[in-house]
Amino acid sequence: MGKGKKEGPKGKKITLKMARKALKITPDGKWRLDLSNMGLNTFPKCILNMIDIEELDLSRNRLKTIPDFIGQFKKIHWLDLHSNYIEQLPKSIGQLEALCHLNVSNNSLGSSGLPEEIGSLRSLQTLNLGMNRLTALPPTMSALSNLKELGLFDNQFTVLPECILVLSNLKKINTKRNPLDHTQGESKDKMSEELYVMRGEDLCKLCLEKCKEERQKNKQKKCSNLIFSGLITPNSVAQTNQELWRITTA
Repeated sequence: MGKGKKEGPKGKKITLKMARKALKITPDGKWRLDLSNMGLNTFPKCILNMIDIEELDLSRNRLKTIPDFIGQFKKIHWLDLHSNYIEQLPKSIGQLEALCHLNVSNNSLGSSGLPEEIGSLRSLQTLNLGMNRLTALPPTMSALSNLKELGLFDNQFTVLPECILVLSNLKKINTKRNPLDHTQGESKDKMSEELYVMRGEDLCKLCLEKCKEERQKNKQKKCSNLIFSGLITPNSVAQTNQELWRITTA
């Protein structure tokens, strides 16, 4: 190794045998692969041998990229990638026609990191894009006719993206802690920011630290409970054990 050159920490390597041990059946009968919080810095290609999984959790790892072959998981309806270092989603994400719940919060996504193909996720019901670097959304998202909940908190939006104003089934949107122009009266009439109460022990370490930082910045605001207004439910950032909300949203 050359002078002054540093190697990053090596992530854990997942074998097919290890992945199969992490596979389980949810209470509602879905095949769920949980590889969360395992120190992974590369997407485990071995799981291509488990192409029929319906739920995949790769949250709280060190992933920077998501490979194109993610589009081969045609049966996935629940995908959790929160708390990684992802800068861009592949175009093949749009091939996940069965996907209902997608969480990519607490990553490094800029607006160029969201492909237009995300608008092809016509089954999508909840989408969490919070805690990223977004300033705009792909116009194609106006085609997400089944979207009910959208998290945009802790980003860099100055205006609400027009593409979401036409989503007739959108019931909850969270835009907390964005530099929004609050003169957008019509948009505010249609969609209001949501507030949720969460317990600290339900948060992963990274998100809890961010919430604590926000509370320090807003000491003047009185609060009798632990309030984390940036979290939208159902959301795996807010709850490590997701069996309950999975059943209630099935």
